[in-house]
Formats: sequence, C-alpha cells, structure tokens
Amino acid sequence: MPYFFTSESVSEGHPDKVADQISDALIDHFLAYDPNSKVACETLVTTGQVVLAGEVKSEAYLDVQKIARDVIAKIGYTKSEYMFDSNSCGILSAIHEQSADINQGVERANPEDQGAGDQGMMFGYANNETDTYMPLPLMLAHMLLEELAAMRREGNVIGYLRPDAKSQVTIQYSDDHKPLNIDTIVISTQHDDFDEDEAMLQKIHNDLVNLLIPRVMSKLPAHIQALFGSEIKYHINPTGKFVIGGPHGDTGLTGRKIIVDTYGGRGAHGGGAFSGKDPSKVDRSAAYATRHIAKNLVAAGVCDQVLVQVSYAIGVAEPVGLFVDTYGTAKVTMNDGEIAAKILAMPEFSLRPYHIEQRFQLRTPIYLETAAYGHMGRECKTVDKVFNAGKKNEKKVTVKLFPWEETNAVGAVKAQFGL
Repeated sequence: MPYFFTSESVSEGHPDKVADQISDALIDHFLAYDPNSKVACETLVTTGQVVLAGEVKSEAYLDVQKIARDVIAKIGYTKSEYMFDSNSCGILSAIHEQSADINQGVERANPEDQGAGDQGMMFGYANNETDTYMPLPLMLAHMLLEELAAMRREGNVIGYLRPDAKSQVTIQYSDDHKPLNIDTIVISTQHDDFDEDEAMLQKIHNDLVNLLIPRVMSKLPAHIQALFGSEIKYHINPTGKFVIGGPHGDTGLTGRKIIVDTYGGRGAHGGGAFSGKDPSKVDRSAAYATRHIAKNLVAAGVCDQVLVQVSYAIGVAEPVGLFVDTYGTAKVTMNDGEIAAKILAMPEFSLRPYHIEQRFQLRTPIYLETAAYGHMGRECKTVDKVFNAGKKNEKKVTVKLFPWEETNAVGAVKAQFGL
C-alpha cells in the first residue's frame, strides 16, 4: 500500500540556525589561525541578545563580537524593527578554556592514536532517490528555502520577505519505495507588516506558488519535475501573519536542528549535534565519515539504500563497532554483517578519528557553510576564504567544502565487492 513520508527544513534566518552559524563561524576562525584548536562552542540568541559559551584550547585570539555581528548581518538581520539586528544586539561571551580531563583523552604522542573526543554513535545514510543520494523530501525542503532566501536578497521579485522561514514536503511513495507525487508543501515565511492581513496572506500564497515553486522546479531534473502535479496541497503561512520572527519571536540555540542537518528523519541519528564542534568531536567528524561510506556504497551499486552506524568510547581511537543496514536492497551476495566487515577492511574508510580528520582535511575552516540547509547532500567544491580582510592579521585560505560528499571511493568499493 502506498505511504507518505515528510521532511522539513528551516532557513538561515531561523533562530536555531542563526545560533548554528555563529558557532560554526567561530570554529572557522579558530581553525584558520590555529588548526590544532579544540573547540566546543554554543550560542543562544534572543531578542536583542547573543550569548556565547563553551570550551576552547587554542593559540588564536578572536574578536568574537565582530564575528557574531558579521554572521548576523550576512543572514539579513540588519533592521531595528526586527528587534534583533547586527549593529545593536548585545553580545556576551562566556567562553573558557577546555577541560584538561577531556583533552588528555584526545591528544596522543603518536597522532594516529588520537582518541575519540566523546563516546556515542553516529549514523550515515544514502539512497538513490536523487542525484545527491539524499532523501527527496528533504532535498526539496532545503531547495525551497534556499531559493526563497535568494529571492529575498534579490528584493525586486518579492520585496517583503524577512529572514526567518520553515518548509515541509510530504511525498507519496509506492509499495516499492518509489516517489509517486508530491502530496503537500508547507511554507511559513516571515514578512513585513501589511495594512490588510487577508490581502497580505493571499499575496504571499500567490507569490510563493506562482513564483517560488517554478524557480525551484527549473533547477530539478525532468523526472522530479513530474512529481509537481496540480493536486499538491499548499499550506502557506497557515497560522496567518508572520511578522514577529527570528530571535525576537523564538529563542535560538546551537544544535537544535539535527534532523534538518542530516537526513530529514530517514535513516537514524545518534543524537549529537554538529555545529560549534571541532573535528576531534566524533559527533561531527564520524557523522561525515559514515555519510561518505554510505554515499559511496550506493553510488558503487552495492545497494539502493543504506544506513551506516559507527560507535566510539571516549579517548579510544578504534571504533567500538560498525553496523550496516541495506534495508534488503543489497545487490551483492552477502548479508549486512559481511558488508560491514568488508568496509572495516578498507583503508579508504578508516574510522580512526585522526584518519577521518586527514581524509577530509577537517582542520581547515569549512564549517560555516554547513550550518544552514544541511550538512549532507551538498556540492563539494574548492573555494578561497578570507578572514579579517584588510586587517594586519588577514588570513587567506583555500579549502574544499563538503569533502565527505565526494564519490572518490567508488572504484575501491567496486574492487572490494567484486562489482
């Protein structure tokens, strides 16, 4: 019997994502000036206030106020009527030195023996629904908000948009797990105040359905465009006006959107957030590593869908265990336990924390870009980044963004599995 599956996303102006982006901007600055920095940084945002807290071991000194204000301005909170703007918000820093007890469990005389920064389990997932090997409902939910943000910045198409927004996409699937059609799209977007609420709501509905949706569709392959039928149910700002939003409308905290950050509810999540953590924290780095494994397995044709779990003990380099679930879609004549054993034997997929850091160059400043619209399914590309432009301590760095999204292990996987 056909079934429905839903995923949601939130915009870069959502208060939790504002917090994530500030935390990851701090990570990037620390790593740009001291690649050996150990950082766990949390951010809270509310009406007119930003609070930074966490633990740091670093040789770098940062102007954390300026970093936070630059992020807030880039997102679009630049007007006093938002009750949270980059120039006037208060910023309190309560960042202190990292516990020596934690640090002793991570650093080793031999770098390859670097221990995991925490215990826990991390998951990676991939399927072949999309070209990015991501679940289709989440991919569409992200695209809707990325395009909405682009239209907000253009200003000449829909001029009344404000930064805060959420989306949700429900897709009907067949018995054999193939997308049949898009059933429901929900979008709530913050907007300027209007004189007449009813006219405002109608205009927002019409603009998003008639302007936003076609722009998103134009960026999709034909087989996904075909899912946008005339029977889609649209809920646009279903509660009514949405003028009060962002950190003024709701307090934001780092790490509260972990399902948005990963797979939209498909697969599983170990519970650990990503943003604000340097790569010694396996909550982050091992989640990237297992995504890389999952994506390369599906891209190589080992299976149509796969969940990969790794687990660690704090301070121990070797993972406690590796679990694989192909949901019965394996194309090789071996069970999931045998597939897991094959993966563990591949140097391309070593899950020791030091090897993960080296494989993806995780001690480079690549994290701000991950903090909105998902950490997975993004384009891997090389970019130049500049920190403190025009200052005495200006730093220019060339980095590779989203390296865990490369399918550079497909050949090795095919050889390992005889494909």
